[in-house]
Amino acid sequence: MITAFTNRWLPQPLLSLFLLAIWLLLMNDLGLGHWLLGALLGWAIPQLTQVFWVRPPRLYKPVKLCLFFLRILGDIVFANLQVAKLILGSSAKLRPAFVEVPVELEDDLALTMLASIVSLTPGTVSADLSDDRKTLLVHGLDVADEAELIAQIKQRYEAPLKEVFTCSTT
Repeated sequence: MITAFTNRWLPQPLLSLFLLAIWLLLMNDLGLGHWLLGALLGWAIPQLTQVFWVRPPRLYKPVKLCLFFLRILGDIVFANLQVAKLILGSSAKLRPAFVEVPVELEDDLALTMLASIVSLTPGTVSADLSDDRKTLLVHGLDVADEAELIAQIKQRYEAPLKEVFTCSTT
């Protein structure tokens, strides 16, 4: 009963709180009027955009998700240093390649997160997802071993996503 009421009248409660907080920070005033207008915007914007929101999979292990994001941040910093070293060195040493990475994730959000993480990590870019959504085409700036790149993406990024969300079978 309460869940149906919440889903209908407050479809994205965290987004509503976030919008209220952003409104108050932008206005730099904690007056009652700004609280009310921020709350109204926090309620109205999710209501108006509700049809566009994909229902995210249920979060199964939030602590693991936080640790996963820390891993991603570390990988981004490390990859930035590697790419800087590659760029400053001889371009003849580069071994760019397109690699097809088989994907086991089934949920749209998880697939989007995987493709985004690959693209955020310097030196790799997700170029395409196959029509059957089972293969992610990744371009690597310096690929010594395709199998190693595939294993790294599956182990470091896809496996934790499968653990954290209940969207895929594990």
